[in-house]
Amino acid sequence: MKPPLAWLGIFMAVALIAGAASGSAVALLLDDDDSSSQSEASDDPRPSDEVVAEVAATAMQGVVTIINEGAETTDEAGNIIQSYSSGSGVIFDASGLVVTNEHVVREPGTLSVVLSNGEQRPAQLVSHDAPFNDLAVLRIPGGGLKSLPFGDSAELAPGQTVIAIGSALFEYDNSVTAGIVSGLGRRYLREGIFMEDLIQTDAAINTGNSGGPLVTLDGRVVGLVSNVVRRIAGFENIQGISFAISSRTMAPILDSIKRSGSYPRPYFGVDHLDLDVPTATELGLPTPEGALVQRVISGSPAATAGIRQGDVILVIGNSEINEGYTFLNALSVIQANARVPVRLLRGATVMDVAVQVVPR
Repeated sequence: MKPPLAWLGIFMAVALIAGAASGSAVALLLDDDDSSSQSEASDDPRPSDEVVAEVAATAMQGVVTIINEGAETTDEAGNIIQSYSSGSGVIFDASGLVVTNEHVVREPGTLSVVLSNGEQRPAQLVSHDAPFNDLAVLRIPGGGLKSLPFGDSAELAPGQTVIAIGSALFEYDNSVTAGIVSGLGRRYLREGIFMEDLIQTDAAINTGNSGGPLVTLDGRVVGLVSNVVRRIAGFENIQGISFAISSRTMAPILDSIKRSGSYPRPYFGVDHLDLDVPTATELGLPTPEGALVQRVISGSPAATAGIRQGDVILVIGNSEINEGYTFLNALSVIQANARVPVRLLRGATVMDVAVQVVPR
């Protein structure tokens, strides 16, 4: 069941498209029951459009539409408003595990998944990797599900054909677009962190494609659609630049969630603001780089280490925080139980402390 067209405007407002790991980790996701059934097109002499159609038809069985139905609210006029968000997802384990973008399921609501055949099943959030990666895993009831095998994004080459599948504009389920790999190893600043090892493609991506797969011509998922660039740094109406989270990034996260229900990340315990020259100047700070501590959460590792509101964190571990490497990027490379040296600026004094982070 898909939401009526009258709610399309609400979808557009609520669920806009937001926007490396080891090879052994990637291999863990290749051991799938259904991988042997994928077509092999590496030496297929048929025209490419026929290959694309065949691969898309097979892959489509493992692509789902995700609906997040929010709670009913009442406006000032007494009208009942029902909010929805929607996106796409990939079945990566036939027992019922689905990967999608975290921003698709971020708002609290009742989750459900629509299979490619139109069947709707309830879904539950298992875990997510936000804010470090725009990834979330859902569980749906198993039975009759088609999972898609994952390939190694490190084997991609610029100019290689890829296929994107998803629910474009929330109304056009199972939409298929094809393009090429425009670039590899891209990075893009989104919600306070530079997303790394992104796949750039010119395949047409629209609102609702979030969380859908990027598939090679041998039917393997090498990326998860996450961002489409419409404008940046004053440039308007940018065309043909979309990013997908690479399978090399996803593989260890999905494997850990599948095995243990979560992916270990460190908890530091501050609200922060990444600085740049204009911000630092406006706030009258003596340094244009680092992360300003806006709040220290009581009882957190940061509080225990003596970090205070107003401190500017300059270095975490071996990572300097600057405009090209944010606080979250520095935190993302720290082990979940590590004791980390932290250099900070308090007033005009540089200080060194040690923070014992804990798993969040």
